[in-house]
Amino acid sequence: MGIGRLTRLGGGAALVVAVLAGCGAPSQVGSAMIVGDRTVALADVQSSIDLALAHRADITAQAGQDVADSDIARYVVSRETTHELLASAAARAGVSVGEDAVDAALANQDDQSLRLDRILFTGEALRERARDRELAIALAEKYVDRLAVTVDVAAATSREDADAKARVLAAGGPEADRLLADPRSGQAGQTYRAATDPDSATTVVFGVPAGSVVSFQPSPGQGFWLVVRVAQRTTDAAADGAPAGGTIDRSTLASIGERLAQPEGGPVEVNPRFGVWDPVRMAVVAPGQESGSVLSPS
Repeated sequence: MGIGRLTRLGGGAALVVAVLAGCGAPSQVGSAMIVGDRTVALADVQSSIDLALAHRADITAQAGQDVADSDIARYVVSRETTHELLASAAARAGVSVGEDAVDAALANQDDQSLRLDRILFTGEALRERARDRELAIALAEKYVDRLAVTVDVAAATSREDADAKARVLAAGGPEADRLLADPRSGQAGQTYRAATDPDSATTVVFGVPAGSVVSFQPSPGQGFWLVVRVAQRTTDAAADGAPAGGTIDRSTLASIGERLAQPEGGPVEVNPRFGVWDPVRMAVVAPGQESGSVLSPS
C-alpha cells in the first residue's frame, strides 16, 4: 500500500481563519499557559484577548456570520503559545530577524498570512505576530535542507482504529511488526525530507521527537487516518541537491518553522478556561475537538 505524501494540516490560525473562509480551574493559579518550563501570566494574555475582542464586529463582518468570543480567545492563546515555542527555538538556534524584515512584512498588504491579525491587533501586538512569522521563516530557511524524518506508517479507518494501532506501534514488538508488514495498511522505514516534500514537513509528524507515535486525519472528514511512529527526526541530514528555501513559498516555510519549534519548547499545558492544546494542529481547541493524538516516547 502506498501511503504517499503526508497531507498538510491547518496550523494554529485555522480556528478563526476557517470561519473567515467559509470554564474550568487553571492548571496553575494565574497562568494562561505553561510551555516547557515557562509560565505565561493570565493577565498578560487576557490583555491581548481584550484587544482582539474589541474588533469582534470587524471579524463578524468579514466572516459573514457570528464569531464567538471563545473562538477569538482560543485563537489568541494559540498564537501566544506558538510565540513562546518560536522564541525558545530561535534562541537555541541563534536565529533572529531585524525590524526591517518586520516592517516589510507589515507593509506587504498582498500577503494574506497576517489577514486575521491585521483585523484583531494593532501596534506592538501586530508587530509581534509579524515578527513571529518572520522568525518561523528564518528557522525553516536555516534547517529545511537538513530536516528529515524516518517513520513507520499504518492506515486506519476510524479514530478508534487509529488509537488502537497507535498503542500497538508505541508498544513495539512482534504485534507492531505484523501491523507494519501488512501490505494493505502498513509501511516501515519511510523517509520524508522537508526540502523535497515541504507540505509533509508542515504536519505534526515533523513536530514531535523521535519515538513519538501520532495519529491524525490527513484530510478531516474523509474517514481515513494515519498512525505514524517517528523512528528518527534529524535537523542535520546531509543536504540533497540545491538549496530548497528559495523554491518554497513563505507560508509553507512559516508552517515548517513552527513545526521545527514544536518539539523544542517542551510540553504545553493550557488553562482549561480556554480549552486544550491540540499538538496536531498546534492550536487551542474546545475539549473533545482534538484532531488527533500524540503518544510521547516512554
